[in-house]
Amino acid sequence: MWGIAATSLLAKDEVIHFDRPEEEILVADFRDAPHPARPSSAFARRKMGRLTTAAVVVTGLVAAGALAPLAAGARTVPAKHHDAVQQGLDSLVNDDKFPATLASVRDKDGRVRDYTAGVGDVKTGAPVPVDGEVRIGSNTKTFTATVVLQLVGEGKIDLDAPIEKYLPNLVRGDGIDGHKITVRQLLQHTSGLPDYDVDVTDDYVATKQHTHYEPRDLLDLGLSHKAVFAPGTGWSYSNTNYVVLGLLVQKITGRPVGEEITHRVIDRIGLRHTYWPALGDQSIHGPHPHGYFSPAPGTPMTDVTTSDPSAGWAAGQMISTPRDLNRFFGALVDGKLLPPAQLKQMETTVAAPGSAGRGDERYGLGLQTFTLSCGGTAWSHGGDYPGYSTTNAVSTDGRAVTLATTALPTSLNVLKDLENFVDAAVCE
Repeated sequence: MWGIAATSLLAKDEVIHFDRPEEEILVADFRDAPHPARPSSAFARRKMGRLTTAAVVVTGLVAAGALAPLAAGARTVPAKHHDAVQQGLDSLVNDDKFPATLASVRDKDGRVRDYTAGVGDVKTGAPVPVDGEVRIGSNTKTFTATVVLQLVGEGKIDLDAPIEKYLPNLVRGDGIDGHKITVRQLLQHTSGLPDYDVDVTDDYVATKQHTHYEPRDLLDLGLSHKAVFAPGTGWSYSNTNYVVLGLLVQKITGRPVGEEITHRVIDRIGLRHTYWPALGDQSIHGPHPHGYFSPAPGTPMTDVTTSDPSAGWAAGQMISTPRDLNRFFGALVDGKLLPPAQLKQMETTVAAPGSAGRGDERYGLGLQTFTLSCGGTAWSHGGDYPGYSTTNAVSTDGRAVTLATTALPTSLNVLKDLENFVDAAVCE
């Protein structure tokens, strides 16, 4: 219906699972400044250092001593090489005190390697599931933006039309007028709409973890604050933008935004472990590590694995795995989800001051650049949700990496460690 068949992008990929070096490696043909310095929102991108869920792309991550392809289902002797990726994950657990880390790395030849470190459940000591499911937070925005741009390509939405054209009398507030805010500005965070994030994260464990929010509740929270700036005159990351865009998708299609994301993206490229949680579903369906949340450095961590994701909605509700996120971002930048004209619009960026710590990062329409220490840039987004953080990047030649942790970073230094891990995976 949108120009490509719904085929698995990794139909011929070799997949290698790494955990601790003493465990076996499975090789198969796969066919199917502290807290106050970071944003208070667990749903925000990491404005002080590319804070959002993790998908990272690599330019050449082939572990030393990589094994030759084996027959499907074959097993080998334990790994003899504790490669740089595994060492990086171990460091995040041992030095930065994340309960667990997961990563998936794909090289330009399509070989996929999955890694884990730490424990999947601190109470029982259960192992971290390979390519486990996690809450991906703001990576959801890229899925939402993809659907909006598909509708643009179908002639159903005009990027530069005011949102008032589609959602009359909805976007109103102090310094806020839907007549003056375009669809493009919502996608690019140049609308000036205030963020509702603090309203749903303050006192999270005690009062918000199991609270259900309707999209209009989230919009009302955002619009209760004054505009950050006049539309088009600045850049400021706001989850409220993507709540409006979710409502836009529903108005244009007449269907729930989660259903549209599932039909137009997830099913289309065969993401087997990615889904939009159903109304009231507080669980994570597949094998997953537990997620932990601490409101401030030095305070006890609470297991928040079971929680209502509705506070994220079209800005941050989804669940996925590192491998699926690599596949999604890879398909996106490879032109498999958007026509060339719409992909070009998505990749047309503006300065995003304060959005990242590695360099002069820029933001497009639900997609962000990631400056590499070895030169050049990759595409990324990333996302946080209480209990889980992801960092990512993807190159245009097929390389991809996604890093997930089972707690939010607690300082700018820890955040830089996550970014440095991704950067090293891409550059070494």
